[in-house]
Parts: sequence; C-alpha cells; structure tokens
Amino acid sequence: MKVLHTVKEVVEWRTKEIGDRRKISVGFVPTMGCLHQGHATLIKTSKQENDFTVVSIFVNPSQFAPTEDLDQYPRTLPEDIKLLESLGVDMLFAPTAKVMYPQGIPLDVTVQRGPFVSVLGVSEMLEGTTRPNFFRGVATVVTKLLNIVLPDIAYFGQKDIQQFTVLQVMVNELFMNTKLKMMPIVRGENGLALSSRNKYLSQESLEIATNIYKGLNEAKLQIESLNNDGGEIKSRDELVQLVLNKWKPFIDLNDFKVDYISIANWGTLTEVTEVKAPKDGFQYIISCAVYVTDRVDKSRKVRLIDNIVL
Repeated sequence: MKVLHTVKEVVEWRTKEIGDRRKISVGFVPTMGCLHQGHATLIKTSKQENDFTVVSIFVNPSQFAPTEDLDQYPRTLPEDIKLLESLGVDMLFAPTAKVMYPQGIPLDVTVQRGPFVSVLGVSEMLEGTTRPNFFRGVATVVTKLLNIVLPDIAYFGQKDIQQFTVLQVMVNELFMNTKLKMMPIVRGENGLALSSRNKYLSQESLEIATNIYKGLNEAKLQIESLNNDGGEIKSRDELVQLVLNKWKPFIDLNDFKVDYISIANWGTLTEVTEVKAPKDGFQYIISCAVYVTDRVDKSRKVRLIDNIVL
C-alpha cells in the first residue's frame, strides 16, 4: 500500500497506476481515521466493485467548532495503516491541514480564508442546528478530496445519513463526476452503531449507549405496525414519546442528554407531523443525537448519533 501525503504525490500515483480512467475504476473511502469495522465494510465493498481502492485519513478542522473535540479526536494512524494493509487498500492519502488548507484553517469561521462549499436547504436542520458550520466543513473537504483523488465511486456509511444527503446534493448540483454510495450502518452485537467516538466511553457506558438504538427501534416497530392501506396514522409526538419512554431511566440518571429526535422525510430531511405506513422503499428517517455521560469519568460527555431508515 502506498502512503501519500501531498496532492502532487496523489496526482503522480494516479498518472502512473491508473492512466486512462475510462478503463480502470477507482473506489474511494474518505475517513477521519480511528478505523473500525464500519470503515472496513466500506473498504471491502470498494474492493469488490473497483480496480483500485483509495482511503483518506484526515481529521478535518473546518467541521469542528471552537468548543468541540478537535484536539481530543482519536488519532490512531499506525494501527489504521495496519488495518488498511490487511484489507488490500492500494493507496492511503493522509494529508496535513496545511496541504488541505494552504491559507490555514482557524476554527473561528469569521477569520477563515479561502474557498468553502455550502449546501443550502439540507444542512441547516438536525445536525446543522447544533453544529451550524459542520456541513460547510464536510462539503468543503469532500470537494477537495474528490478533486484530488478523482474516484468513480465514493463510499459513505448510513450512520451519517444527513452528511450523505448533503454530499449527494453537492455532487449532483456541482456536476461532479463521482457516484456516491451509502452503505448500511454496521452495529455491534448489542445494536450500538460503530463509531470512532465510542472509544471515549467506558465499557459500562457503552452498554448503556445501546439503548439509543433500542429507543429508535420502538418508533420503527410502531410505524411498521401501521396498515399499508394508509388508513392508520401516528403523530410525530406519539412516536417521539415512545423513544423518550425507552430512554427515561437513563435521562433521569443523567446518563443521557437528548440533543434531538427527528422523524423526517427521506431525501428532504423535513420533519413530519403525521406518519403513515411506509410504501415504495425508503420514506422516513428516525434519527437522533444524544450526549452520553461516561460513568467512569463524568466530565466526559460524548455525542453519539444514530438513525433508522424505513
């Protein structure tokens, strides 16, 4: 596996190894490192579907607010390289912030300089409410990475479903020549969605965090029980209360602090007030963000997201 750190090196690699891109396909998995089996699933799919597979590892400063955990975000590059080599990845692009942002990248957006990408209409709700500049940072860095790597297909996980929606709009409406593919959430045996941020939590709190998914699943089961003739309707408030009832013991003990619970239309991410039985494929996204307080280190509060699509 080639490990490259500059744009010039990536361009030279592409020219030497790939040449005519009409005959050779490149799959791309952009990551922030601290890789887990969710990332491995994306990589394995890329390996199956493409001639070459490229992974990037870059902890992107522009998607962190000044109050967030940029400095504490887990960085495990040596272990990540071993995993990527075992999976047969062809090239790892691991740039520095200076490479990706030549003018520098202070966390205060008012003093940032250079080009940035905003995708209006699908960035402002859900994650965008709590983290107002998050998707601006994501869209900007993914645009840069796609321009550098020039992949045919880029792979993303469903756990970050709003991110995928934002990037899909960006790719479509900026006429980028890369197809995006979303892969299902990879979960542990207990249902917890795999995430790099899970490493922040003690084992006891990881067990408690499995109830995030269990709460969302209460609403999913209720929606799936509706008659397909469209006659039965559930209100959003009823479904949200089902989730909260499942989480109540953990909220009362200060294990959970709810950021948001959303029941939205697939594609537009707009909130619904009433829910009917889903038809013709994906229709609803039940999603949430929850701050989990670690029981061993109560000063540590980890924000976890999850969703179910039905």
